[in-house]
Amino acid sequence: APTYSAVRGILDCVARWKTAYLDPTHVEICRPIQTLRWVTNSRGPLITPGETNLQLYATVLVDVAYKIHAEVRESARSPQGTNHLHALQEVFYRRLEQGKLYRTPCLGWSEMTPSYLGPVREQTRVCEDVEDTLPSMLHSVFDTPNGGRYAPRFQQNVRISKGVLIYA
Repeated sequence: APTYSAVRGILDCVARWKTAYLDPTHVEICRPIQTLRWVTNSRGPLITPGETNLQLYATVLVDVAYKIHAEVRESARSPQGTNHLHALQEVFYRRLEQGKLYRTPCLGWSEMTPSYLGPVREQTRVCEDVEDTLPSMLHSVFDTPNGGRYAPRFQQNVRISKGVLIYA
């Protein structure tokens, strides 16, 4: 299931605002969970000088379908005194309808882009047979919604019930 911060990132890819943000409340899992073993080469910060590529191994979800639910929240006062919450919502829905994005979203690593991001399709239904408890899950990376400092926060025993993950 996607973490809260991953869903926030996906929503920010559609529309961003300095004084407001889309706060994910819950996500519906709309396809059965399938995993794949993924290996990638990295020349990242874990490499010491003189070493070759580092291989990273991961288990990733494939062929996912999510229905994301979120609320628009204020992170600072509107500088012009306008209804910035409504404005963000309108920009979000307009870009979603038009297929325009602020930047390309990803599902974890940048090479894992979604095949569809748009209005909910009529055939999209929650997969109610998905039941699981995740022992630990990253909730947020920063201490505030916009412009925060690095301060990761985790949740324990996160429950997916009838295909729905609720972000506390």
